[in-house]
Amino acid sequence: MPAGGRKRVHRHQRRRSRVRDRGRGGDAAVSEDVHPHSDRLDAMSTQEVVQLMHAEDRRAVEAVAPHLDRIAAAIDAIASRVRAGGNLHYFGAGTSGRIAELDAAEVAPTFGVDAVRAHAAGDGAAEDDADLGMSDSRAAGLTAGDAVVGVSASGRTAYVLAAMKEARAKGAMVVGFSCATNTPLGELADVAIEIETGPEVIAGSTRLKSGTVQKVVLNMISTGVFVRLGHTYRGRMTGVVAANAKLHRRAVKLIHDLTGVPPADAEMTLVAANGSAKAAVLMLRCTLSADEAAARLHEHNGDLAAALGERTRA
Repeated sequence: MPAGGRKRVHRHQRRRSRVRDRGRGGDAAVSEDVHPHSDRLDAMSTQEVVQLMHAEDRRAVEAVAPHLDRIAAAIDAIASRVRAGGNLHYFGAGTSGRIAELDAAEVAPTFGVDAVRAHAAGDGAAEDDADLGMSDSRAAGLTAGDAVVGVSASGRTAYVLAAMKEARAKGAMVVGFSCATNTPLGELADVAIEIETGPEVIAGSTRLKSGTVQKVVLNMISTGVFVRLGHTYRGRMTGVVAANAKLHRRAVKLIHDLTGVPPADAEMTLVAANGSAKAAVLMLRCTLSADEAAARLHEHNGDLAAALGERTRA
């Protein structure tokens, strides 16, 4: 699929649930507790509200630090699957599902690859629907070569748990990502990332601290995976495909920076490379035709540094 093309996301907005488990469904955890400073939230000045929220967001992001080793382990395990031809699938419901969709939607425009799928149940009863989670997981066509990340603030969302059980049955590698500890989702996972974010400023509003941490960690996971797979080069977005004026300018600057040719020559080569910045850099650095550059990139699975002979990949 061309970068910036249609998103691979699947959303369900079901108001009635076939199977409900109110004891384990939804994102009900510490995030449902009332924050000790929120009793007077309604009486606070605007400045006090934003100061409280800023302080809590900082604490939540700082809570990620002790879990970096597990996040790195998840990245390496996922990258291994994707390198071998598998896909990365996210499953989430409500806010968690929407944040997963956002991360998945940005992969193709950023890295120029189509290897991430997001499967999101809607709000309300859908997140309690274990049958829906199972059917979505089956419909995803998961194989033992895929990696799956279940995202749930509580680690107890029935939709996500059912999807992860089905993924395990298919042999997929499972990452469980929650904003609570000792969760059923963590017990199901090959790699459990359980980051305690504490009570929300508005009790139960997991779009706040939990959502912030989910965005931070999913950014790390998707970015880390595609950095490991060689879809960036010297900190640059070499997978970008010039699908609009802004991206065209970015690609021309990138080619100029990495090859030293004048911008006009960079632009001409980008056009010859059918909008592929990677291929254009390879053409200029190695004196290749567009077809030769494309073939070499294909040989090295899109890894520009490897195609340039600067490193080898396992």
